[in-house]
Amino acid sequence: MSLFRCPNCGAPLTREEKLYRCLAGHVHDIAAEGYVHLLPANQKNSKMPGDDKAMVAARADFLAKGYYAPLRQALCDAALAYAPDHAAVLDCGAGEGYYTEGVYRALAEGGKDPCMAAIDISKFAVRRCAKQAKAVECAVASAYRLPLADESCDLLLNCFSPLALEEFSRVLKSGGVMLYVVPAARHLMEMKEVLYDEPYENEEKLTPYEGFTYCEVREVESFAELNESADIAALFGMTPYAWKTPRAGRERLLAMERLGVTLSFRIHVLRKN
Repeated sequence: MSLFRCPNCGAPLTREEKLYRCLAGHVHDIAAEGYVHLLPANQKNSKMPGDDKAMVAARADFLAKGYYAPLRQALCDAALAYAPDHAAVLDCGAGEGYYTEGVYRALAEGGKDPCMAAIDISKFAVRRCAKQAKAVECAVASAYRLPLADESCDLLLNCFSPLALEEFSRVLKSGGVMLYVVPAARHLMEMKEVLYDEPYENEEKLTPYEGFTYCEVREVESFAELNESADIAALFGMTPYAWKTPRAGRERLLAMERLGVTLSFRIHVLRKN
């Protein structure tokens, strides 16, 4: 069974050996790496949307070193707590699949027998996700036009990705749960103290999202010692600060060979009414 729907007509897709096909005859080829492209040209905001190849590679290398392992474990724990048996799960904005693969494995090993799909708008990210999470259906697609049926998902993951709330509400079943990961107040504060003359804490708040009710907010806190300049640069490149930091701050940070940083997150657990 495929969770995906045809982006051309909305009909269910059937997965065959090398392609997906719908009853209307639309065919979507499966790439050699195992993913499918479900982003029509008229939904692209650029020729090559999303993270580029270098950004994805740097993030994958950084995450593979385990710095964000506490967050992944916390997501796995939350998924196990809220997913029903035979859960249909979507990772929206899955990136290179670090959290995708972890959550799928946790649910499978926990006896939940999940059916899981992952999407990202970056083909470079999805290519890596498909290689890492081989049991998960992976597609290039937009969070704002998800190629999934109405009320088809029990659990939705959203880690540091755009909050396409209308689409999330559409594809989640009544009573379905969203795990929404955001940085906490002091996340990467030590890095910001190097980058900026007046570093600031991230805002933390409980936003009353229409159509959802809060179940809980899970706190994840750890501290990482980065002992290689490449890891510092990779972490910096994963953040929004890479796009908006003045040159002087950037140069200060990238000249460092060691940096200890607070890693602090909040997993907002919300149930669809």
